[in-house]
Amino acid sequence: MNEQTLDIHGKKYNRTLMIVVILVATFAGMLMQTSLGTMLPTLMKDFNVNMATAQTATTWFLLANGIMIPVSAYLATKIPTKRLYLIAYLLLFAGMFLTYSAPTSNYSIFIAGRMLQAVAVGITMPLMQVVMVNVFPPHKMGAVMGLSGLVVGLAPAIGPTFAGWVIDKDHVILGLTLSHSWRTVFLLPMVILGIAFVLGFFVIKDVVPNKEVKLDFISLFESILGFGLFLWGFTNVASDGWGNVPNVILPIGLGMVVIGIFARRQFTMKTPFLNLRVFKNKQFTLTTASLALVTMAMMGVEMMLPMYLQSVRGLSALDAGLVLLPGALMMGIVSPIAGRAYDRVGAKRLVGLGMVILGLGTLPFMFFGVETPEHFVTLLYGMRMFGVALGMMPLTASAMRSLPKEEIAHGTAANSTARQISSSVVVALLSSVTQNIINNHQPMESLKTLNPLQYADKMITASLDGFHVSFAIGMSFAVVGFIVIQFLQGHKTTKEVK
Repeated sequence: MNEQTLDIHGKKYNRTLMIVVILVATFAGMLMQTSLGTMLPTLMKDFNVNMATAQTATTWFLLANGIMIPVSAYLATKIPTKRLYLIAYLLLFAGMFLTYSAPTSNYSIFIAGRMLQAVAVGITMPLMQVVMVNVFPPHKMGAVMGLSGLVVGLAPAIGPTFAGWVIDKDHVILGLTLSHSWRTVFLLPMVILGIAFVLGFFVIKDVVPNKEVKLDFISLFESILGFGLFLWGFTNVASDGWGNVPNVILPIGLGMVVIGIFARRQFTMKTPFLNLRVFKNKQFTLTTASLALVTMAMMGVEMMLPMYLQSVRGLSALDAGLVLLPGALMMGIVSPIAGRAYDRVGAKRLVGLGMVILGLGTLPFMFFGVETPEHFVTLLYGMRMFGVALGMMPLTASAMRSLPKEEIAHGTAANSTARQISSSVVVALLSSVTQNIINNHQPMESLKTLNPLQYADKMITASLDGFHVSFAIGMSFAVVGFIVIQFLQGHKTTKEVK
């Protein structure tokens, strides 16, 4: 009997069916990560908030997700796989329902729902990778991580297109009419989650070995406080500017201090909350750093581009989503191929090529204008996503391959935490920088009455200035990433755990 078809209790199970349910349900959760990209103008109008405030729904989603991921290693070790997945699906469903039903008079409820979703996704995403490692042999790790790339990469990439398609007009599915509302964006994934929850009782099995471990609440508090303060400082830049001490500099500084205390505690604990000792492995550290940079390069432009297309180019939510669709499909097609290619040539050459393509694809974004052709944006975005796909899955597989099997769960948590925290920081940073530049360059409000056309023209120019800077920052991550991957080991010297 093939050991990969037995759960930890020695019972047979259908591995393929289990993985399909997990992938589809996790995809529905990850779809929520970037779906707000094309929803922002609608949310800003309905909730009567500015861009920086609207973006906090994404920022705090990513932060809550990043904070929750370290706990996932503890949960995966302590709680049986099946039970943990069912709990996570219920939390995700509840979070989606909260955002779906949030009153437009209270944006805080909407954000609370997003954070509850993030808690659930913070469990399901790393748990998916831990399950993959436990049910597939090491020599298939590249192909397996390429398959998980359909979730980790494609879902966030297709999120803006999905949201644009939903909110542009009514749709009839299976005889049911779905209204063109931002609320419907959460309704469809709720249906998928409901089906996955029911199927989970029958097809998801306990495949990750469990043991009794204690949760260190001090570490949990330090991580929430440290990362929370750090990100809060970035989100305040839009309204207060970089020179504001109490709301920007102080929280960022205090956050870094608390994060340092948190890190020191992890190295001194026998059983750490987040095992940072995996970063003593040079290959793991370099691949994780490179992966964080790829993620920042992807997420930064991913969140700002839909805003540019709608606020500057005047496209509808659907048209903006369609402009990005080919790039999302490119991500889905290339990720599995890149995973298989990694098994043959290793991460260094693939990721190096990916970073070059990513950088060259981002460079023209810094010169976008009011009349930049949509097909040109589509071509460049597709080029960027091709580069991201070449980098993301090989780096993930290389990071996991560099660790002993008993450290995989902790490595996954550390790797995923770095990726999610970097995502939350870049979204907060770029949305704050863009809003801050727009605020500083926008025309006087009196001009709106005296000369409306001139006011509109100057407002668009101010917006372009903000977007150009954010795109330039996005490109810088690709440049730094290319430099970092030069220090990666070659494929033949990469440690492969048997």
